[in-house]
Amino acid sequence: MDKTTHVYQVYIKATPEAIWDAITRPEWTQKYGYRSIAEYDLRPGGRYRGLATPEFQQMGMPEVVVDGEVIEVDPPRRLVHTWRFLWDDNVKAEGPTTVTFDIKPGDNGVCSLTVTHELENAPTTTAQITGAIPNAGGGWAYVLSDLKTLLETGSSL
Repeated sequence: MDKTTHVYQVYIKATPEAIWDAITRPEWTQKYGYRSIAEYDLRPGGRYRGLATPEFQQMGMPEVVVDGEVIEVDPPRRLVHTWRFLWDDNVKAEGPTTVTFDIKPGDNGVCSLTVTHELENAPTTTAQITGAIPNAGGGWAYVLSDLKTLLETGSSL
């Protein structure tokens, strides 16, 4: 938990374009992980928002549970944006962290997806994204496992 950068990598039998779409298009993001609807303005300086599902909102989450700013866009290879949880004032005060998605094509239709999350001075965000908070989900490992399953089988976990 002391690490300030966490790196997750998964191999997915899908095209780079399919992976890109699954990360950036709301019709995909609502099908895996925490079912958040992602809204991206895919240009440097554009806005990123992760919207909580109605079920999460009924449990007390705000409508916009994550926000950020797009830093770099190179479809379908790389996306960099800031990331700030908004679900309570303490985690919100940690300020923005940075998430990078790198998609690289490989052999036999398999691509690698590497997610790098830079988390300096963000202990609560780190605990959330690593799955260390009891009963709060599995963080990036869970989200990426579900993304892989959805793209390869057509069904989420």
